[in-house]
Amino acid sequence: MTQPVFLRSPLLPVRHGFFTREGGVSVAPHDTLNGGLGTQDRLDNVQENRRRMAAAVGVELERFAALRQVHGADVHVLRQVDEVWSHTQGHEALPAGDALVTDCPELALGVATADCAPVLLSSDDGRIVGAAHAGWRGAVGGVLEETVRQMRLLGAEGLRAVVGPCIGPVSYEVGEDMRRAVLERHPEGERFFSQAARAGHYQFDLPAFCLFRLAEEGVQAEWTGHDTLAEERFFSHRRATVHGDGRTGRQIAVIRAGLD
Repeated sequence: MTQPVFLRSPLLPVRHGFFTREGGVSVAPHDTLNGGLGTQDRLDNVQENRRRMAAAVGVELERFAALRQVHGADVHVLRQVDEVWSHTQGHEALPAGDALVTDCPELALGVATADCAPVLLSSDDGRIVGAAHAGWRGAVGGVLEETVRQMRLLGAEGLRAVVGPCIGPVSYEVGEDMRRAVLERHPEGERFFSQAARAGHYQFDLPAFCLFRLAEEGVQAEWTGHDTLAEERFFSHRRATVHGDGRTGRQIAVIRAGLD
């Protein structure tokens, strides 16, 4: 059996992984390690892929928490294993939200992305962890700040975070409407936009914006430096759309409490 391929960061002291699209059982256009429960892939394929990812951090699939992500700022705090929602009933059975926090070392937290930024967080002692899905709407709407707040309510200190593979500033061309929406909430965010080649369009630096929001909360953070649109080993919704077929998989970022 091919093993899932994932990236790690030395900044996080806990078990974690930013998975690539390699090492699963799905077929095109979801090949191969698709973890997206909301995609058009077969549910049994996605469950097997998630089972492999859960095993990589030492838990059973039943203890691998997931959400129905909605590009918002709602954070779910899980304190024990019986609070995890079953994957077996599919995407629509999951609660809506875009971040998870726990201090239970028997659980793994996962978020799914395909250009949005996955952000994994840990206290310095590894006792409390979080996972957030930060597209531009969620990042602007405060999902990272709320994740940090919920972690601190559990007693987290010395927070550190890693922004995983996401669409990079060279690849992320946006229109004036999106730029205006960001600046209405964060006027200081002007520096994360640069003029694109097309008139009336801009390049947006999503990972730098996420790092900025984390720094404002006093969190030590870094980006892995991987651009999902530019690197074929990652799923990219924008790449699939440019190629004429918006169907694609989702890579998963996973984290588990307890020092590695």
